[in-house]
Amino acid sequence: MQALGLTSETILLMKRVKQLSQRLANQIAAGEVVERPASVVKELLENSLDSQALRIDITLEAGGMKSIKIRDDGIGIPKDDLTLALSRHATSKIENVSDLESVATLGFRGEALASIASVSRLELTSNIDENSQEGWQATVGGEGMAAEVMPAPHPRGTTVLVRDLFYNTPARRKFLRTPRTELGRIEDMVRKISLSHPQVALSVTHDGKPLRLYPPGNSEADITRRVSLVFGKTFIDNALYFEEEKQGLLLRGWIGLPTYSRAQADQQFFFVNSRSIKDKLVSHAVRQGYSDVLYHGRNPVFALFLTLDPAQVDVNVHPTKHEVRFRESRQVHDFIFRTIHRILADIRPDGQETGIGVSTPLESRDILPVQNNMAFGSATGGLSGGGRVSEQVNHYARLLADGSGPLPEKEADEQVPPLGYAIAQLHGIFILAENANGLVIVDMHAAHERITYERMKSASDTEGMKMQPLLVPVSVSVSEPEASMVEQHARYFQDLGFDLQLGSEESIIVRGIPTLLSRGNTEQLVRDVLSDFVEYGSTLRIEEHKDAILSTMACHGSVRANRRLTIPEMNALLRDMEETERSGQCNHGRPTWTELPLSSLDSLFLRGR
Repeated sequence: MQALGLTSETILLMKRVKQLSQRLANQIAAGEVVERPASVVKELLENSLDSQALRIDITLEAGGMKSIKIRDDGIGIPKDDLTLALSRHATSKIENVSDLESVATLGFRGEALASIASVSRLELTSNIDENSQEGWQATVGGEGMAAEVMPAPHPRGTTVLVRDLFYNTPARRKFLRTPRTELGRIEDMVRKISLSHPQVALSVTHDGKPLRLYPPGNSEADITRRVSLVFGKTFIDNALYFEEEKQGLLLRGWIGLPTYSRAQADQQFFFVNSRSIKDKLVSHAVRQGYSDVLYHGRNPVFALFLTLDPAQVDVNVHPTKHEVRFRESRQVHDFIFRTIHRILADIRPDGQETGIGVSTPLESRDILPVQNNMAFGSATGGLSGGGRVSEQVNHYARLLADGSGPLPEKEADEQVPPLGYAIAQLHGIFILAENANGLVIVDMHAAHERITYERMKSASDTEGMKMQPLLVPVSVSVSEPEASMVEQHARYFQDLGFDLQLGSEESIIVRGIPTLLSRGNTEQLVRDVLSDFVEYGSTLRIEEHKDAILSTMACHGSVRANRRLTIPEMNALLRDMEETERSGQCNHGRPTWTELPLSSLDSLFLRGR
């Protein structure tokens, strides 16, 4: 230390405890709340929404780095509260601990305005009288952080003007990107708010030019229009809307069809009690809901809204309030996963131009009766009779009274099934069929693979998870919490097909594992299951491994390319697709069929011009 020129007296002085100035304390707090212009917009928008505003106008200059002005028509702030609102830990939304345990507002910390004011020049103008234009304005700036209050004309509501963000902390200003990039972040924030509060009109103006306008609306059509403004109209045409309620949890929103996916996860919005959040538990649940139907490396598109008792979710776990903690995390995870999984499983061909739709009753759709009566052997043995392709193909022919020859003529009043009737096979790969809309093209291997896979899963679920005893038990070192969990939930692990015994405080003995997974790495499998159980309160690891094995078996046991099928065999495959869950995608997420409507065919040949 002497080499650095520091004396013992200087070192002692540096170590003395000192009270931070109010301004420095606010700037430190601002580092947690105000990261960039988008952070300012988020905090101010949340305050406006909490004030019951129905219209919010956002005016920006230089991507928000030069100025941000947000004006609302909310209930306003009384004159006597203006200076108090600019001080730290001042809020009208929390009064006692019980309020903190059940937060029903977006903002509640009482830090936003004080933090923003400490790193900018801020003007706060407000009026609480809807019959008067007599408002009041508080201006903050300078070292003392003292607010000056003066009269200012203003309709009922509040306007916050933030100028020269980070003017007094140039080191942080250097970390900002270009105005265009910062503007993009603000637009993303506004999009989230527009989804969670469709009844509020939002407008964005940048450098004097109108940029975004989100009209208000409460009807179903208005809300759908708001969603299309955020995602684009194509999303509405390729998404499913749903509402599901169970045990005090309400989940609603739009989920994109598996065929409508993106390379990036940039169009995924999740809201808890109208608050936009990012949560790994939720992400895992959604990802599991899309398992088996999403092409590898692709990301689903969705806007999901979860409503529950505010007392069941802790929103006070992160300064920016982007993260939450659920008190019943296992229940929330399973509810989200099972809801999405079921909705995607119920998708059936319905003859819509999108190619996929929600399952609807299909009355009198089969010319020839087709029954799903394929027999199965053991879960590890695959299809009965060894699962040879020839036997599976012949199965379709046996279901039909006429194993060859053309289809009988359709009656005039007969309803055409969604996938129509087969007319030809192309290059031994595709089935061409005619339905009421036009031409249907089916990848026969991908389609049969999904049918076989779903039937094998059903057979496995019916027989239950069988256990394979190990000739030589395996000792696995685990943490003390994991060992304790094995002891407490022994019956649960038995139901999953495991025979686990406690060896010591930090080890377990594996005497049996699920039969379907007997060829895998026993130790790694046990560790993965315990890890999932600790993190999510339950485990889907077994189902994932089991489905992967069944998927491989189904792939090898399905109709291959260049396998010639008769017309009745092709029609039987089409009927099975209409009855099978997730038949729009194969086990690897590839689409199994598409449709070319007559209008598209007409345009190819310039018909009607």
